Amino acid sequence: MDEIEIKLLKKFHRHRIWGTHHIREDTLLKGFPSHLKYRVKMAVEELRNKGFLIKFPTGHGMQWYANIEKFKEIEEIVMSNNNTLDK
Repeated sequence: MDEIEIKLLKKFHRHRIWGTHHIREDTLLKGFPSHLKYRVKMAVEELRNKGFLIKFPTGHGMQWYANIEKFKEIEEIVMSNNNTLDK
């Protein structure tokens, strides 16, 4: 798992974006430098392919939330990388 994926999982964990709580796709990219936006989008799709994130359409665009079934695994990743990256 690369640094961007870990940082994204930390964002979902910190803001408790699980199940009925969700985040818009454009808001998800905030906090990352503009030159990394494409890499962040690719990391989000990779996390989706791994089953960590779920994507669904709404009237306001695409929304994302963390898969509650992977809560323990996400928490483990976040806690084990807590000191290596910015929160």
